[in-house]
Amino acid sequence: MKRRTLLGATISAAVLGLTFGLTSAATAQQPPIKIGMSMAQTGGLAGGGKASQLGIEIWRDDVNARGGLLGRKVELVVYDDKSSASETPAIYSKLLDVDKVDILFAPYATVPTAPLMPLVKQRGMLLMGNFSFQVNSKVGHDMWFNNAPWGPADSWAASFLELGQKAGGKTIALLAADQEFAQNLALTARDVAKKMNMQIVFDQAYPPNTVEFSSILRALKAAKPDIVYVASYPPDSAGILRAVNEIGIGNNVKIFGGGMVGLQFGAVMENLGSLLNGVVNYNTWLPEPSMQNEGTKAFFETYTKRAIEAKVDPLGYYLAPFGYASGQMIEQAIKAVGSLDQKALAKYLRENEHKTIVGPIAFAADGERKESATLQAQFRGVVDKNMDQFRKPGTQVILFPAKMKSGDLISPFEAARK
Repeated sequence: MKRRTLLGATISAAVLGLTFGLTSAATAQQPPIKIGMSMAQTGGLAGGGKASQLGIEIWRDDVNARGGLLGRKVELVVYDDKSSASETPAIYSKLLDVDKVDILFAPYATVPTAPLMPLVKQRGMLLMGNFSFQVNSKVGHDMWFNNAPWGPADSWAASFLELGQKAGGKTIALLAADQEFAQNLALTARDVAKKMNMQIVFDQAYPPNTVEFSSILRALKAAKPDIVYVASYPPDSAGILRAVNEIGIGNNVKIFGGGMVGLQFGAVMENLGSLLNGVVNYNTWLPEPSMQNEGTKAFFETYTKRAIEAKVDPLGYYLAPFGYASGQMIEQAIKAVGSLDQKALAKYLRENEHKTIVGPIAFAADGERKESATLQAQFRGVVDKNMDQFRKPGTQVILFPAKMKSGDLISPFEAARK
């Protein structure tokens, strides 16, 4: 009798073990959830593209360490778009038709993203945006969600001009690169200035390949504006600040900066050093106490180690945590919906607030932030050739938005430079 009982127990255990083994094997054999994207690895946008991708890769590793999504691992399928708008449509067609990806993330920046919008809308695919500006304004895709903190189109310029107005500014100079992103900023600045009854006394676009800004700055200085709003790309931003250092900008200027791309990256800031002092510029995340959220510290500890190995922006504040946040939002949506249904995921993202390492994110109908979380921050006490200073609070003092504010504007600009 005992022998039969033992034999029965052994057979039952074997059957259970086999069943468990088959179940585990079936789970292990499930295909990964593929997230497809292009990302600039070469060309002018490569610095930002690499930092953004590293942020997404850190999220992928974290979510996979937790068991993946829907019982499946997450895999990234990434191609180099060479910072070119002409590359991205073919890449995304390949991601959909050949690689058969489940989710799409957009490339870094406005220019490579804009050509994708009609394709993605036509295919009925959700697209997680990545720091482009107003690419959905004409297309109207209801499954677009931008990870950037820009918010309403005019909020970027409005926050800067309001700071200038409060400092006594009444007249404005606009200086912008003749490219889509910078011109979009200049356009909104004109609209905001009109609403605020502020006179534009200088308004100039310069060719993207401009390297010498002295003559432009002399003409701008002669117009004697109270507020100088600049929309520039990294090489231009450096050239403009060097010209300002050489010839000055005038004692009447209350505030200078606003939309200068490049002043958010560690290598650029270290190179410019004390030339940054006094500049008020947009940013997205800074190491001020008001910006610490759950998971932020752990993320940057991981990022700093991996950034050295990957030879990307050693700070990573501008883009990397928002790449991670894109993953967090997709993760929350997939868990809530329980599937990869594009419309259901889009509905969830549109109707809910999402907890991320860059703070809570909620979307408006156009897929941009309901509320702007774009920072305006002033460089203070910056010395030359010192990267570590930018890791500490107080080097970039947050002036806007109010809930993240860490100091008040020092004005006029020439006084703030000292």
